[in-house]
Amino acid sequence: MNYLDQVASEIKQAIPAELRPDNDAQVLYRLYALLVLTRGVETTLANVHDAWSVWMLGREPSHESLVPFESLPEKVRQEDEPYQRAIVVVARARTVRT
Repeated sequence: MNYLDQVASEIKQAIPAELRPDNDAQVLYRLYALLVLTRGVETTLANVHDAWSVWMLGREPSHESLVPFESLPEKVRQEDEPYQRAIVVVARARTVRT
């Protein structure tokens, strides 16, 4: 397993099972892995939304949430929290290991 897929796997495991995207989400987990490696514990909800947006463009380009994070209703913004938490947890654990 390459280093990005290892981080992606760690993120997937840190997300509650009931909130994990369907089986076709490897690209999304890799984008989240990129956030771990580039933003780390400073990953914001907007960063998570941007990564999700890149993934969603390939799946459903007309999705109603493909707008800048600031334009989303607060309720929709909060849906990114479990993913941000998982990214930060993985980033923090990786920092401790190094």
